[in-house]
Amino acid sequence: MKFPSKFSLKDIANLIQCEYVGDPNFEVLGMNEIHVVEAGDIVFVDHPKYYNKALESAATIVLINKKVDCPGGKALLISDDPFRDFNKLTDHLKPFQPSKTSIAPSAKIAESSVIQPNCFIGHNVVIGEHCVIHSNVSIYDDAVIGDHVTIHSGTVLGANAFYYKKRPEGYDRLKSGGRVVIKNHVDIGAACTIDRGVSGDTIIGEGSKLDNQIQIGHDTVLGKKCLIASQVGIAGCVVIEDEVTIWGQVGCTSGITIGEKAVVQAQSGISKSLEGGKVYFGYPAEEVRVKLRELAAIKQIPKILDILKLKKL
Repeated sequence: MKFPSKFSLKDIANLIQCEYVGDPNFEVLGMNEIHVVEAGDIVFVDHPKYYNKALESAATIVLINKKVDCPGGKALLISDDPFRDFNKLTDHLKPFQPSKTSIAPSAKIAESSVIQPNCFIGHNVVIGEHCVIHSNVSIYDDAVIGDHVTIHSGTVLGANAFYYKKRPEGYDRLKSGGRVVIKNHVDIGAACTIDRGVSGDTIIGEGSKLDNQIQIGHDTVLGKKCLIASQVGIAGCVVIEDEVTIWGQVGCTSGITIGEKAVVQAQSGISKSLEGGKVYFGYPAEEVRVKLRELAAIKQIPKILDILKLKKL
């Protein structure tokens, strides 16, 4: 998330009421999760296991819960609860705004596009040319939809990321201030859910086609001309490269990459990154030839046991 204007390190420290280490006038340009940070961004870290990753990231401002040696060219914000204070920044810069109408006045919708009855279009949504948004679609604030996009009934774009911190009193949600971005010539089926980024974008690439009842998690990036069949669940922060095909009821863990032109067959479980240009099957998903050989070998186990029993006799 890029800020609408520049802040200083001191400005941000005053906003969240914390100490800072660095030049008071150090420029702060945005805030992001660690996998998408750039120079000028704030990243937060609240566990020693991830200190080095945050301090060595592209982010130049680190919101952290302990004073540590500050790498050259970076600044620190010292907080007793970085998770809480990251939420404070999201609330300040992207506060929830109730809508009094089904289509917010700030939404920009091309005249050539069709919005069917009972849709909700939130604040600052942009919908391009020649789109068809069928009935009962909800498009939350700040979503950007390109040209020639079709979205079928019951789909929700821009719900909160499924991202929580466990505390003694229960779960604390990390608030979402990112967007959903749908590129040109995308088709989205009925009853799909695509979550907004925490601070960046969840992106559906140009020409990709989604079947019904698909879940795509926060900050996932889907490439161009991908095909995804029904009941697929993709977790957050996944990178799916161009022309990937994922068949029905596949589940995918977070933070991995699926390479270009990979094919994942139905009911597979993806637990690690997959190379492009190959066909995968099973749980954990492996190249289909390897997995089928394994299954064939497993079928031989009863025969082997019978042979061993006969030898003992």
